[in-house]
Amino acid sequence: MRSVRGEVWKTAMINRWLIVFLVTLTFGSGWLWWTRPVNISASSASASAAGVGPAVGLAAPDFTLQTLDGGNFQLSAQRGRPVVLNFWATWCGPCQNELPALQKAAEHLGDQVVFAAIDQGEAAGVIQPYVDKLGLTFTIPLDADGQIGVDYNVKGLPTTFFIDRNGVIQSLWMGEMNSVTLAENIALIE
Repeated sequence: MRSVRGEVWKTAMINRWLIVFLVTLTFGSGWLWWTRPVNISASSASASAAGVGPAVGLAAPDFTLQTLDGGNFQLSAQRGRPVVLNFWATWCGPCQNELPALQKAAEHLGDQVVFAAIDQGEAAGVIQPYVDKLGLTFTIPLDADGQIGVDYNVKGLPTTFFIDRNGVIQSLWMGEMNSVTLAENIALIE
């Protein structure tokens, strides 16, 4: 009698752990999918058909912004060279993590690729010490009122557009990049 109860108990415990495992696997997979970084490549230009805004395969909207050093940055003036257009802010943790990779790539590629990191809505007095601390040498356009971010449908920071020498968006990365994802996306526009 005792062995039958023991077997029933063992079976019940195995079934409970199996249920816990399956629930964890299901919710864990859903969480991983929901929080994944999004990389939209040239094969998914259908985003523009939905009216989402600038999309892969379409010309990047032109704009002119004042830069941190007092000059002006006009996107259309960069034609003939690929552009890495990054939207960021000093308070953004993932932005802080990826800016050194952007700086390293900018140093490595020199004048072959234009790097522009558009600060979203912060004053120059907040940005300059941060730029100095990190030793950033690429162009920092200032989107003081956030309008360019709205025009580009930026929903979160950082967001980076990879624009080819003809002014066409070839890739879009939403979320933090490391040096590998940055290099992979730059290869699409070189």
